[in-house]
Amino acid sequence: MLLSPTYLILLLLLNFVDSGRVLREIKERVRKLQLHKAKQHVLMRTVRGQQPAEHMSEGKIHQPLDHFDRQAMETFPQRFFVNEAYWQRPHGPVFLFIGGEGPISQFNVLAGHHVDMAEEHGALLLALEHRFYGDSINPDGLETKNLADLSSQQALGDLVAFHQYISERFSLTHRNTWISFGGSYAGALSAWFRGKFPHLLYGAVASSAPVKAKLDFSTYNKIVGLSLMNEAVGGSDKCVADVWEAFAAVEAALMGGNASEVAKDFGCCQIPKNLEDQIELMQSLADIVMGVVQYNEEGAVMSINELCDIMTNKSEAYEEEMEAYDRFAKLVQIYRSTGEEPCLDASHAQTVKDLMNTTLQTARNAGRQWIYQTCTEFGYYQTCEDASCPFSRMLTLQAQTQLCPVLFGISQDSLPGRIAYTNKFYGADHPHTHRVLYVNGGIDPWQELSVVNNRTEEGDENQTIFIEDTAHCADMMTRRVADRCSLQKARREIKKHVTKWLKSAGWENMKKLMA
Repeated sequence: MLLSPTYLILLLLLNFVDSGRVLREIKERVRKLQLHKAKQHVLMRTVRGQQPAEHMSEGKIHQPLDHFDRQAMETFPQRFFVNEAYWQRPHGPVFLFIGGEGPISQFNVLAGHHVDMAEEHGALLLALEHRFYGDSINPDGLETKNLADLSSQQALGDLVAFHQYISERFSLTHRNTWISFGGSYAGALSAWFRGKFPHLLYGAVASSAPVKAKLDFSTYNKIVGLSLMNEAVGGSDKCVADVWEAFAAVEAALMGGNASEVAKDFGCCQIPKNLEDQIELMQSLADIVMGVVQYNEEGAVMSINELCDIMTNKSEAYEEEMEAYDRFAKLVQIYRSTGEEPCLDASHAQTVKDLMNTTLQTARNAGRQWIYQTCTEFGYYQTCEDASCPFSRMLTLQAQTQLCPVLFGISQDSLPGRIAYTNKFYGADHPHTHRVLYVNGGIDPWQELSVVNNRTEEGDENQTIFIEDTAHCADMMTRRVADRCSLQKARREIKKHVTKWLKSAGWENMKKLMA
């Protein structure tokens, strides 16, 4: 039932992986769904008589934990995959898929738009897992003292060492043109690898890449709100207004002492009696909406169109007189049922306990590692303290950054300096990069921290593709019949850039041979 708000709506935030348990779960749903689609794609190729998996192998390279201390001898095992199915030996190009804040799999060299292009260009396919994620971690890697070796700079060092290892293993020369691919944080790594080591990498595709570190990432939820209004993807002004109204009603109910009823209505695992638990609940509710927008039309939760149908009473499944609060409760019920979630977690203490777990079994969840990187390098705290956010202002920057001292002993006061250093080191969203293609979607909130405009820096052009009505990293998937026209066009543009780079590299190599 609807419980009317008694004061101004307070709006909430969440972090991509940082503080939102539910958003982490949605991201994992997306990963599993994409894995399933990749398996189907490979199976169809097998049915047609193609056997790319037969040429795929997995390996591990023992990397230094600290590339910058030559006296340090400690190492960790870093997992990688190789696919030689399409490689035109000995001078065919090398396509490197860079892993980010999660595990990689063999399907990173068997399916995806980069794999489609590799087949056409006769490329050797590689995928390298990020240190401290997936299986690329020592048994004690999650202990706070050992997380000191987890950073983007060390990850770039891993890429350099891996480049050398692969070059020696396959007898590669300057005639083998390397191009990297990555999405989200890995997209930023792709751009940074090209920017810092242009002699190793000829070009880079950086999809949905947040190259600018930012402490207070309030614009994330501004884009969420605008996307919920975007009629091209099924949004409307009424939709965002009803989401706003629903959050106001939930918050008013909590503040009015009706926590038990809210817990029942939204299927909570616990009754959020104290403020921390109430913030945890509001965060989880916002996560669901944020996940729908960030992964729109990927099939993991629901689309913006489906969400707005529910919230605006367009769905025939709900009665016309239902209030926004009740419609939102139904939406959450659908989220839980589609993901087989028995209940919605509302315990802040349980969240902290889970994130304090340093056993290796939790490494694949990636929450602890990524939060460490947000505390030490990036920020990315998705706050809701301004009027553009369609959720609740209960979560502030102060509340979000409290995990840094609690989990790692990193003071909140140190965060601005750490983030400023990251931007100074990489160039933020004004990087001095050449032959880096930045690809972003129009409804992806992470576009705000990427490069979306062509500009010339010291004579070099940042190449960009902006896809008006698509979401996070959508361009990286293997093409589908149902893909939007704008997405199909973007993939053709990406292919055109990669082809141009390979031709240019070929001409440069020919000139060297003739000199």
